[in-house]
This record gives sequence, structure tokens and C-alpha cells, in this order.
Amino acid sequence: MGQTEQVKRWRLILGKETEEELQSLGAAPNLSENELIMDEALAAIYDKTSGFAYDSGGKGADKSKSSPKVARWLADIRTFFKDDLVSLIQADAIERKGLTQLLFEPETLKNVKPDIEIVGTLLALKGQIPERTKETAREVVRSVVEDINKRLETDLRRAITGALNRKAHSPIPSAVSIDWKTTLRKNVKHYHTEIKTIIPERYYFFDRSQKRNKWTVIVDIDQSGSMADSVIYGSVVGCIFSSMASLKTHVIAFDTEVVDLSEQYGTDPVDMLFGIQLGGGTDINKSIAYCQQFITDPANTIFILLTDLYEGGNISQMYARIESMAESGVKILALTALSDKGSPSYDTQAAKRLANMGIPCFSCTPKMLPQMLEGALKGRNLVQLAQTLTAKK
Repeated sequence: MGQTEQVKRWRLILGKETEEELQSLGAAPNLSENELIMDEALAAIYDKTSGFAYDSGGKGADKSKSSPKVARWLADIRTFFKDDLVSLIQADAIERKGLTQLLFEPETLKNVKPDIEIVGTLLALKGQIPERTKETAREVVRSVVEDINKRLETDLRRAITGALNRKAHSPIPSAVSIDWKTTLRKNVKHYHTEIKTIIPERYYFFDRSQKRNKWTVIVDIDQSGSMADSVIYGSVVGCIFSSMASLKTHVIAFDTEVVDLSEQYGTDPVDMLFGIQLGGGTDINKSIAYCQQFITDPANTIFILLTDLYEGGNISQMYARIESMAESGVKILALTALSDKGSPSYDTQAAKRLANMGIPCFSCTPKMLPQMLEGALKGRNLVQLAQTLTAKK
């Protein structure tokens, strides 16, 4: 990179107020028309003035917050920056400048790059979103949900169906239920050398009817504000579970009150997310007490507790309930986060207490979750599996 380009980059990084100083050093940063537009887009968020001042083209600005200006700004940052940087700049616009207009006007919201941070902000402010914008907001949420679903559904389904007991066979023919391994093993004696293939005398099929709802999965989600990303992923995961005939799924959200999302919203993750109210206090014990009614076969139950473990309710009862569930045979995963961003702040003392009970307690990326669930279904030591997967991250 030549000196001229380096000077331009430093000018764009440091802002307009450094232009005179750069010139005094003999480095005149002559920005092109496109670079001036990029500079104006960055200055709207990162300069030291208050409010949002922007006029595409670098021709000056005022303090107006009209929708056309925000829409032009959104178009410009998407023109000049990659998707990950667009997401970061959008988040900074809301945090630094309070630019909630991104979310409250349909003509601007439809130009926002959909990402998990925007969805989290939409859910936190959903009570303030004007009626005219609600449908656009739902479309933004749906696009993010569909992306997450595409990334997770195949691996989750493969992990769960691969781990379920498939030893029992059925005499009822079904092409999708053929047990190829057993069929080939039992018919290897019927191999024809001339055509070099096996012609099975008998086919063997998995008895899928015996597996319907054999396992119960309970997803208990802390909807406090700090858990926004985890709430979004947890809701999508819960809906994937709900769509699987081999699982009986319950999705619960809680703060100081408990909401049964699976009863209200079925398998639509967008409806489920809009049924969540981010923020408020936390009563983990109360939510666990509610979830215990669904445990009828502990040995075939997985309980996923998604929380930062900061308990505002009766923490002694919380420990007692979790310990009782574990002793009865319930497979428990305590996830302090379900997110690609790593673990946020969580109660380390509570995490240690659960770990001492033999309960895996850690932050989990969505990519790791299928392996943990497969391990639970196969009866593996989840603490050891969690340690192994965490070490590989």
C-alpha cells in the first residue's frame, strides 16, 4: 500500500477533525467522492457531536432525523462495508446515537441488514414498535430465524435420530425405514457373482412407531435482557425439537413469571420470540418447579436450562430441585449461554455448585449443541463430553 493510501485510511479512521493536523505534517488526504460518502457515513455514528447528522454525499448535514436520511445512511454503509461490519455499525448507531428510528419506521427497517443483534433489540423494544412497522419487524425477525434454522436443523435432526435406539425391527415395509446395515449383513450369502450385487431375500425395517415421543425434551429459557442472543437461539432450537415426532417438547420462558411458549405458539419460532418479553427479574426455582410436571419418565428426559444462573428466587430450593432431577435420571444441561459470542457474565458460584453435582454447566455455541444432545441420548458422561467439546472450541 502506497503512502497516499495509508494517509487516506488514517484520515478515515481518525475523522475529519484530524485533517488539518495531517496536512501540517505534509500528508494531504485528498478523498475521492466515494470516500467522502464513506467518511460521512462513519462520522454520523462515530464523531463527537450529539445526535444523528447525515446527508449522503459529504455536502454537509443537519440534526434532522428524517427517515430519508436514515435510509440513505443505511444504503451507504451497505455499499461500502462487508456484512459483519454493517452489523457492527448498525448496533453502534442504536447504542451510541439512540437511533431507534432504524426499528420504528418501515421504510428504514426494511433496509436494515437482518442479524441477531437487531432481532434482540426489536424484541426488547417490541412494545414501542408502531403498528405500521410491526409486519416489517416480523419479516426482519423471520429472515434471521430462517437463517439460524438452516444452520442448525440438519445437525440437530441427524444427532437425535442417529442416537435413538434403532435395534427393534418392524415387519411393516417402508422405504424410509429400511435398516440397510442389518439387511446387507443378513443377506450377504445371497451375493450373486455374475451381477456382482446382493439380492436380498428379506428386508429389515426400523420400528419408528416405537420411538414416537419416547424422549421428552424441556427447554427452560431465562428471558432476562442479558440473555437476548441465547433466547433467540433457544427458541429456534425449541421449535426444531417440537417438529420432531420422536420427541415430546416443552419450551418454557421465565423471568419472575413463567410462560409456556410451546402451549401458546406451537412450532413457529417467530411467534414464539414475539411471545417473549426480554428484561425483568429472575426466578429460576419457580420455572424449574413448573417444568417438573412434565417429567414422567426421568431416564428418557433431557432438561436444558438456559440461564446466567443469577437467581432472584429461592436458590436453596433451586439447587435441591436440580439435584433431585439429576438423581432421578434426568439428563441436565445447564447452559450459561447459547451463542456464537462466548459466555456473558454468569454466577460462577452457582455454576461450580451444579458442576459438583455432576451437571455440565458451560456456555455452548449452537454448533456444539447437537453433539451434547446426541451424547445425552446415548447415555454418555455429559461432564466429560462438555469438557472435551469446550477444549476443542
